[in-house]
Amino acid sequence: MTHDTAFPFLTVLVLLPAVAAVVVAAVPARLGASVQRRVVEAVGLGATLATLALAITITVRYQAGNGGFRLISDHMWAPQLGISWYLGVDGISLFLILMAALLFPLVLLAGDLRDNRSAVAWLLLLEAGCLGSFVALDLVLFFLFFEVTLVPVYFLMTGWGSGRRNYSAVKFFLYTFLGSAFLLVGIVAVAFVHEHQTGTLTFDLVALESTRLGTASQILLFLAFTAAFAVKAPVFPFHTWSPDAYADAPTSGSVVLAAVMAKMGTYGIIRFDLSLFPRAVVDLAPLLLSLGVAGILYGGIVACATRDLKRLVAYSSLSHLGFVVLGTFALTTQGLTGGVVQMVNHGLIIAVLFIVIGWIYERRGTWNASALRGLQRPAPILAGIFTLAMMAAVGLPGLNGFVGEFLVLIGTFVSHRWWAVVATAGVVLAALYLLWAYQQVFRHEPDPETAAVKDLSWREVAVVAPLVLVIIFLGVYPKPVLDRITPSVQRLVQQVDRATGTQAPAVSTGTTSAAGR
Repeated sequence: MTHDTAFPFLTVLVLLPAVAAVVVAAVPARLGASVQRRVVEAVGLGATLATLALAITITVRYQAGNGGFRLISDHMWAPQLGISWYLGVDGISLFLILMAALLFPLVLLAGDLRDNRSAVAWLLLLEAGCLGSFVALDLVLFFLFFEVTLVPVYFLMTGWGSGRRNYSAVKFFLYTFLGSAFLLVGIVAVAFVHEHQTGTLTFDLVALESTRLGTASQILLFLAFTAAFAVKAPVFPFHTWSPDAYADAPTSGSVVLAAVMAKMGTYGIIRFDLSLFPRAVVDLAPLLLSLGVAGILYGGIVACATRDLKRLVAYSSLSHLGFVVLGTFALTTQGLTGGVVQMVNHGLIIAVLFIVIGWIYERRGTWNASALRGLQRPAPILAGIFTLAMMAAVGLPGLNGFVGEFLVLIGTFVSHRWWAVVATAGVVLAALYLLWAYQQVFRHEPDPETAAVKDLSWREVAVVAPLVLVIIFLGVYPKPVLDRITPSVQRLVQQVDRATGTQAPAVSTGTTSAAGR
């Protein structure tokens, strides 16, 4: 860990959107509706863009090294309870922070909620919670950030969602809240065991890594932590809230849920489960690998049978997150690196898909693929952007989706061969349902209503252009990302090996670098 700067980059990163949320919520109504909307839009976009600029600065300052935590902010918050304001970033969290910071201003620009005071305030609070979860190294602090995200999503869904939005919002809240109850119990249990052994009550992740836990205790605590993370991700079979929530949330909510909040679950598994319960991770890896493969296949099969375009993408997301689980529990450097890369890449791809689907709904008033035939003729730019994101999701070489899936499969193959072999069926299924969706929505002759659809405006193209450019760049030249992720992953895999007395199977050292060329 290095305190390599006097400026509290991470503290400002988290507090900036939180403070902006309070400012937006406090904008007085007496200003008049028109002025209030302009102020809300200016503060919301200004805060998210400033947060993005700060995230870019953090990324530029973070140079490839030994994979330890950087830009540490460590201040005792509640000494009697052992809780501290402890923030840090490493290669595993770095690009998740950047991805989240990039998506929030684009979400505001893509939708029609950017001048709505309540919606903007909730989105800013949600951004603070997501970023805080990716940088928190104190378990109680992480839990607070992890939980605070539930409230904004609930109100965004009930206030601006569609369909059975109230049902979906309650289902989402109850599922994730129940999972988090197990997480809280697990956090307290780990801290008390550590206090019993050392005489010091702390929730510091780095300190708690030295806690001596028996195999049975590790397994129980692993299950408690993973209950919350598996629901949040979601990991099959804890996914049943997600298709309803993704489909009934507004476009901004769908993007944040699938692209950012889902990664809080998989990130939690990597950051906390592998660090605190290595023996349980090794012992239960076959179970989690099986769930990951089941999610890949189940999500792909159901997506093949789905005619609702938004639900199809929701099940596609479940399938792709299965690859993250697969790479994580392969417990190889290549597999885990692929899982982290896949988290970032999936977030970018799924954001483009949900944004474009939201624009299709605004133009045609439906997500039914059968009612959207021939959309390519009146809207070729929209069709082109959807096609590029679709090909990235399929894993076409040259686009970012290929890099993560390739590393996951090759990293899993050397340690758990048959899981990797079965998981390749998910790649085939993705091609089936996404190509089918493209043919149904964009090919054939359009009906009169579809023929009158307007193509994307220059403002809308400008919204997705950054995501399209990043998708292409990471597919062609992922080396800068891999160079920063891999050292942190190696450090974590070696930590698991030392704690369990195992040795991860080696892959040729040229594998990762070859993916980066």
